[in-house]
Amino acid sequence: MEDKNTLFQFPCSYPLKVMGRNTSEFYSAVSAIVEKHVAPGSEVAYSSRTSRWEKYLSITATFSAESQEQLRRLYEELNRHHLVLMTL
Repeated sequence: MEDKNTLFQFPCSYPLKVMGRNTSEFYSAVSAIVEKHVAPGSEVAYSSRTSRWEKYLSITATFSAESQEQLRRLYEELNRHHLVLMTL
């Protein structure tokens, strides 16, 4: 059933930005969570950028989003993780 209250037409290419402290554990945690929520066999393109003083890391994961429910579950799990400071 199609939800008329969404701004997206699914499936669509979706860039998800996640911010946290600049650690290898943060990058690993984000990629594991994202890949858990994308369709099997789907590609995820990652890019990252550190803050000016390299204390924080911003990771952008671009993938094919299948539904609003998929995005809701993904954001919920990311925001519950103790290493994630913010998601956009």
